[in-house]
Amino acid sequence: MRTPSDIRNFWLLTVFGGLVTTIGLGAAHYMELHGHIVSGMNNQVVWGLPHVFAIFMIVAASGALNVASIGSVFGQPVYKPRAPLSGLLSIALLMGGLMVLMLDLGRPERAIVAATHYNFKSVFAWNVFLYSGMVGIVAVYLWTMFERRFNHLSKPAGLAALVWRFVLTTGTGSIFGFLVARQAYQSALLAPLFIVLSFGWGLAVFLMAQSSMYAWNDRHLTPEIQRRMARLLGVFIAASLYLVAVYHLTNLYFARQAAFEAFILRDGGIYPLLFWGGYVVLGAIAPLVLLFHPKLIGERATLVASVLVILGALAWLYVFIVGGQAFPLDIFPAHVVTSSFGDGQIASYKPSVPELLLGVGGMGAAFLMTIVGMRMFDFMPQDDFVSAKS
Repeated sequence: MRTPSDIRNFWLLTVFGGLVTTIGLGAAHYMELHGHIVSGMNNQVVWGLPHVFAIFMIVAASGALNVASIGSVFGQPVYKPRAPLSGLLSIALLMGGLMVLMLDLGRPERAIVAATHYNFKSVFAWNVFLYSGMVGIVAVYLWTMFERRFNHLSKPAGLAALVWRFVLTTGTGSIFGFLVARQAYQSALLAPLFIVLSFGWGLAVFLMAQSSMYAWNDRHLTPEIQRRMARLLGVFIAASLYLVAVYHLTNLYFARQAAFEAFILRDGGIYPLLFWGGYVVLGAIAPLVLLFHPKLIGERATLVASVLVILGALAWLYVFIVGGQAFPLDIFPAHVVTSSFGDGQIASYKPSVPELLLGVGGMGAAFLMTIVGMRMFDFMPQDDFVSAKS
């Protein structure tokens, strides 16, 4: 039974999510009205801060569904009650990320062209099917979980969602891996790297949502389940850190990438600071200490670690996306190229307020969809709880 305070809190959160989303829509309208000149993007840095938020949400949407896959496909009973919430977060994050991408096009009404004309040699065309297919498959997956007559189809639907999300994240990584016009990317490691990154990012978002739901209902998970999910997040963080290291070490092995790696890891100003301080220390090492230190592990430490993982993810994506474009393309190796167009020079990029508001607005949309979904359906994991007052 819902109390008046529950109803009041729901409407307060709904208004908050709606306000943040509206601010994001207003920022998009402002940029469309005045042109991208009001943003920090330019002819070289064409993917800016909004894309950092968008790619994070799209990749995290795939990882959030991992909780459902562990329960339905691999038969782990601890994760089965969390499958509905996992599916809801997957759809909400994906829709929020796509909202940012669509509104940053400058002419979002031309999306109908992308939906009706396909160039199958372009990975962007593949993603039209991957994103829409993901929403459809997860919706069917949720239906099999809520409708008792179709519970026996949950495992096949979960398996389909597992395979599809792997393909989707591979497609997202391949956007960069196939991009010949940016030597900072163009690596076969990016597809598996994005898959592994999605595990940690999605689980971090899931743990934050789960903790919020339990706090709202004055409940706590049993310590055993808390430790199990905390260790899983720690394993994903360690695996991500390892593959990021392999990616950079592989680049260092090639002489043509030495200058780029020096720029990203040492000489690039804000980019090395965000990489080492934002991703490595804040987004990986600190969460690992919180999750595995015997005196720190607990519900609060897991929540803090999840927040740090998300902040570290945004820092890494900023370095990867913006830093990869800021570094000049080496068109003629072993030659110095100069022109009035700034060839051979490191591009400058300063995010604008409308860009930030658009990215945050996408997160607000995902938050709003999650809150409304939780209100309309029973997404609360039904397992053993410990009351906060006990």
